[in-house]
Amino acid sequence: MNTTPTTERLWSVRDVSAFLGIPVGTLYQWRHRRIGPRASRVGRHLRYDPADVRTWLHQKAA
Repeated sequence: MNTTPTTERLWSVRDVSAFLGIPVGTLYQWRHRRIGPRASRVGRHLRYDPADVRTWLHQKAA
């Protein structure tokens, strides 16, 4: 029996930037304006759950 979690690793700002094809600065602006995908602080680093980013993107496309 495999008990290893199947969740993806959290994405950095650069990962999300590459996935969405937008500049890193845009993500920071969106976060400040609270219009971008949900992110969390892990220590002093900003991290995104890939599932949240995909959900946010699909909601924007709808």
